Amino acid sequence: MISKSDNNDGADAVIPRDDGIDYYEAYQRELDKNRLYEQELAFLRVELEKFKNEAAKAYLLSKERHKDSALMSAQALKTINDLHTKIRELNGAKKNLREAYKDTINRLAVASEYKDNETGNHILRMSRYSVYLAKLYGQTPEQVEEMEFTSPMHDVGKIGIKDNILFKNGKLTDAEFNEMKKHTTIGAAILNNPKSPIIECARQIALFHHEKWNGRGYPHGIKGENIPINARIVAICDTFDALTSKRPYKMPYPIDVSCDIIGKGRGEDFDPDLVDLFLKNIEGFVKIKDSIDEDGEDEETVRENFTWSERDKEAGKT
Repeated sequence: MISKSDNNDGADAVIPRDDGIDYYEAYQRELDKNRLYEQELAFLRVELEKFKNEAAKAYLLSKERHKDSALMSAQALKTINDLHTKIRELNGAKKNLREAYKDTINRLAVASEYKDNETGNHILRMSRYSVYLAKLYGQTPEQVEEMEFTSPMHDVGKIGIKDNILFKNGKLTDAEFNEMKKHTTIGAAILNNPKSPIIECARQIALFHHEKWNGRGYPHGIKGENIPINARIVAICDTFDALTSKRPYKMPYPIDVSCDIIGKGRGEDFDPDLVDLFLKNIEGFVKIKDSIDEDGEDEETVRENFTWSERDKEAGKT
């Protein structure tokens, strides 16, 4: 079961699920493994520094003692070879650590939506959409990789939301919507006090992906560039995925209708520059969607079955 978590985001206690699986405990176990990798990485850094110092000493000594130059050269060569070995070990530890983070994140992402039959495709689409938009925005390869790892974690806080709210067919009441909004702070609580920049990025995405460019979002009502860029990217990708996918309260919307809704949110709900990039490159996002949803409905069928959801009617999006 997931226990109450002290945090700085004001999240209520995470509501336990009745499936017998303690996701928070599982997350902690994964986090403990990551800490072991970090300790190994720190140890190898110390070893690397020691070998660097030894190599420098050997070089200076070989210069000062010309008579023993051959011996010193051999010693320096051995030290350099040992240094290369340690560098390879260090790189291997880094790779293992990043794989451990990725595995932990994927497990939590699946746990957050494990009752949804579409979970696997949703996580994969969100990751690829976010990576694609991050590349279009000009992020570095390291930032793009971080986005790949962390974007699926945006809704991890839904672990703590009641199923009758998550899977309600119709419009949420004000009380239900206020409860649903807590998934942002619950997610941030689950990922609170991270020891890794990757987990910190995931925490920010979970907390801020429902903030709006105009400051009318939640949970904190921040606006504009005060919203972390990764959260702004995920906000657009998450909206596109929600619009074009089947949900308990709606059938999939056609691509052009979905783009029109996102376009109307330019400078209001979403970062205007990101909206421009998204709409200009919509064919790329559609290609990603089609490559993942190979068995999904074609666009013509989606259009034939299209009706506005009650939630969107109430929100004035029609």
